[in-house]
Amino acid sequence: MNNTDFEYMKEALAVDLAEMLAKDYDLSVDDALNTLYNSDTYTKISAQETGLYFQSSMYVYSILKEELTLGKI
Repeated sequence: MNNTDFEYMKEALAVDLAEMLAKDYDLSVDDALNTLYNSDTYTKISAQETGLYFQSSMYVYSILKEELTLGKI
């Protein structure tokens, strides 16, 4: 996979996750993106070798919610 494809998939996933965060936690889009981009989950999404960017939005969101609830992945 080339870098352009990876970046596209990562950002498409980020959009989905931010929308879910905004809805479930009653956040503004800016706050949802800030929460996501500062999470360990996003760090893992950004590491191509983890393959997390290739998983479904709902699966990754469940990991993110766990991180937000427990403070860790």
